Amino acid sequence: MASSELPKVAVAEQLVAAIQTVDPAKLPETTRIKCEDLLVDVVGLCVTARNEDYVQAQIAGWDDEGPCTAIGQKRTMSSAGAACVNGTAAHGEDFDDTFEGGPVHAGAVIVPAVLAACERHNPDGKAALRGIAVGVETMCRMGLVTQGALHKAGFHPTAIFGAVASAAGVSAALGLNQKQMVDAIGIVGSMASGIIEYLAEGTWTKRMHAGWSAQAGIRAALLGKAGFSGPRTVLEGVHGLFHGFAHTSKGDYEALVGDFGKRWVTDTLAFKPYPCGTMAHPYIDCARRLAAKGVKAENVKEMICDVGEGTVHRLWEPLALKQAPPNGYAAKFSSPFLIAYGFVHGNVGLDAFTPEAVADKAVLALASKIKFVIDPKNPYPNAFTGHIRATLNDGTVVEERQPHFRGGAQEPLTRQDIEDKFVLNALHGGWDKQRAQSTLASLRKLYDGRIDISALRG
Repeated sequence: MASSELPKVAVAEQLVAAIQTVDPAKLPETTRIKCEDLLVDVVGLCVTARNEDYVQAQIAGWDDEGPCTAIGQKRTMSSAGAACVNGTAAHGEDFDDTFEGGPVHAGAVIVPAVLAACERHNPDGKAALRGIAVGVETMCRMGLVTQGALHKAGFHPTAIFGAVASAAGVSAALGLNQKQMVDAIGIVGSMASGIIEYLAEGTWTKRMHAGWSAQAGIRAALLGKAGFSGPRTVLEGVHGLFHGFAHTSKGDYEALVGDFGKRWVTDTLAFKPYPCGTMAHPYIDCARRLAAKGVKAENVKEMICDVGEGTVHRLWEPLALKQAPPNGYAAKFSSPFLIAYGFVHGNVGLDAFTPEAVADKAVLALASKIKFVIDPKNPYPNAFTGHIRATLNDGTVVEERQPHFRGGAQEPLTRQDIEDKFVLNALHGGWDKQRAQSTLASLRKLYDGRIDISALRG
């Protein structure tokens, strides 16, 4: 494409024009509530993972100090370092929010990025609310442009779209003007990264993706503010982000910019009841109901799950490996294991991914009987559903269906559910109940005054 053929107004410019009109005081109440829920959920997730080896390794990997809070840690860091550590912790247990249309995990990227940027550069609660609302909305809508294409190409949408959304959210929180913000989004396109090869052996890189995107957004916003230029056609250009990561520059860009700031898809964000791959959740629910009906694992001949084609390469194949995952992190993305664990133990919690749990003979025996067939009518990624058909040794067939994701738009968690989850996560991370409750009280007011999150340290 010659320069004369470039669009007069690029997609990033349309997006930024809409972002510039967002006033935190005029956010719909439902959107503000969702941003409050995200804040509570993400902080709790950072606390629950604060002592995990991958978080400690992430901290050790940063050699820059600064004034910003790594949640649950004594050490303070630069804004980029804090954002990366907090994003890694928030996404690390795969217990964070999800957007069903994407799918992306917005909270673990945007909340750490905006909190760190505001703590360092603009400690104002209303600015943080604006940044989080803008960042989450951008990230969710990015996932609608070329649905499913990034995963098929081997990239993690949370990592790629998260970088762009982080740049947008941080820019909004720091009050960048239109030119600076367009440059920031253009710049961050060259910082976006994240492949899904972690699936091969259950290694840690996916955990890092949210944090890496969070810090990239801060760096890009500060560069844009300083006058560093970036391509305004970063999204739709012939060498742009979608061409590079989705292998096509054709997409539904109207889904990103069309009614941005007028209709908030953020309101449909889902919170997880289980700490594992989201698409497995409805199947876990089905398995638990089968067990509650009195079906015994030893009486099961096989379980067949009808699944969406887009979930197979991450959660079902290679089937033998998914039926016997090599470690706890791999188990989080192994549908046969997750279904079997939920059936045998009646729930899937943080304790389902220890070395002992992954070696549970009863779970593995049942997992070996769990297989899948692709249902061409499955609505994934627009909706996450579940269907298990269990055939027993005597020939009896028992079925369970789940029409939607529990915790999502059709059956959302309440604020009390979110706060109860926070307390459980804080206790798991070693905080006592008094500290958990006092932290909750402060988080409820964070958007209304000056940001001070120093009490979250240590």
